[in-house]
Amino acid sequence: MNKEIFSVEIGILGGGIAGLSVALALRKQGHNPRVYERRAEPATMGAGVTLWPNASFVLEELGLQQDIEAIGGRPLTMRRQDAAGNPLGGLDIGLLDRTMGYPTYTVLRRHLQEVLLDHAARAGIPVEFGRRAVAIELDAHGNAVAHFENGASIRPDLLIGADGRMESVARKFVAGDNTPVYQGFVNWIGVAQAPHALVDDISIQDFWGAGERFGCVPIRPELVYWAAAQARPLYEAKPTADMRNEVEKLFAQWSEPVSAIIRATPENAIRLIAVHDLEPLHTWSRSNVLLVGDAAHAPLPTSGQGACQALEDAWHLARCLDGASGDLEETFQAFTNIRAPKTTRLAEQGRIFARGLFAMDPETCRIRNERAKASDPVLDVQILAAGWGQGLPMLDGADSTSAEGSGVGSLYRIE
Repeated sequence: MNKEIFSVEIGILGGGIAGLSVALALRKQGHNPRVYERRAEPATMGAGVTLWPNASFVLEELGLQQDIEAIGGRPLTMRRQDAAGNPLGGLDIGLLDRTMGYPTYTVLRRHLQEVLLDHAARAGIPVEFGRRAVAIELDAHGNAVAHFENGASIRPDLLIGADGRMESVARKFVAGDNTPVYQGFVNWIGVAQAPHALVDDISIQDFWGAGERFGCVPIRPELVYWAAAQARPLYEAKPTADMRNEVEKLFAQWSEPVSAIIRATPENAIRLIAVHDLEPLHTWSRSNVLLVGDAAHAPLPTSGQGACQALEDAWHLARCLDGASGDLEETFQAFTNIRAPKTTRLAEQGRIFARGLFAMDPETCRIRNERAKASDPVLDVQILAAGWGQGLPMLDGADSTSAEGSGVGSLYRIE
């Protein structure tokens, strides 16, 4: 494989956050990507994402920040509480934003998807729906050919796998049977909307129980997305006929606004997810196929960084391709060397926090809560800023100290 970088034809499998942001970043560098999405139409199901300052940096670079500002919320605090509503500390998001130099936004996933698709259309990026890839194989010249369910196939010079964590054809081609790992808990996700305020302010609220949690993220006081979670074995991780009633009963004794938010959520706006992540990959590429987003590194929601890291992939890949003087293989290796350490660390931190969050032993939960209350809020901001800003031109000279054990693992994306 020795294709000149500037002349490659680029195909992207997956039209989610990773695929579309990569397409936009590559288009800005003068490339001509084409996106192939397995769904027949743009996804409308899902809750929301928190776009922390490292994501906002990329959004500004892609020319998207103004549109996100118009549709998103601007939380300035995150409050942790136990199930009874007793405070367990929190995060000064305003201080984090000032430290990193970019704002934090909360946004519905479908609205973020709409912004990405709108900018793709304006940039002239073809996005083809109903194109489910079923296999990738090498041709006689050692280049990848992607085959679709409808019998069509493509053989671009560069094939980017942005096709998610659960059924990624690209990851199977690159890494073999790297099966997603169930991490012992389920998330019910939903979007609540009411004609009146459901929360008092635009603050992220995170309630901790024993083996259970409830997180709610407002975009506006009357529009809130949320995730309710419970530790349970995989064989019980199945949706029921009346999930809203199930969740409402499970959290009936928890502090408000938990019950009010659940009641304000339409039954058809609730989804159950058996939460999986991936073991870190030793390689993100094979031949002319490169993995990005959840196909390459799928952290738990407790990492706080899934969507943010997909956006970072886009920014870094565009620069690796733009600055390349050799072939694709060298470019792929440079990209992986930049991205793998950070995404691996964040995925491990997500796992560590999940283990503490879903502990069932009362004494373990008491110690966890006491540690959260005792954490230094200014130090937490400094650690998060350094860790999340690593590799980006945001924090010159910042110490990239690990957030592990600092009590800040509770900062998360709800999706």
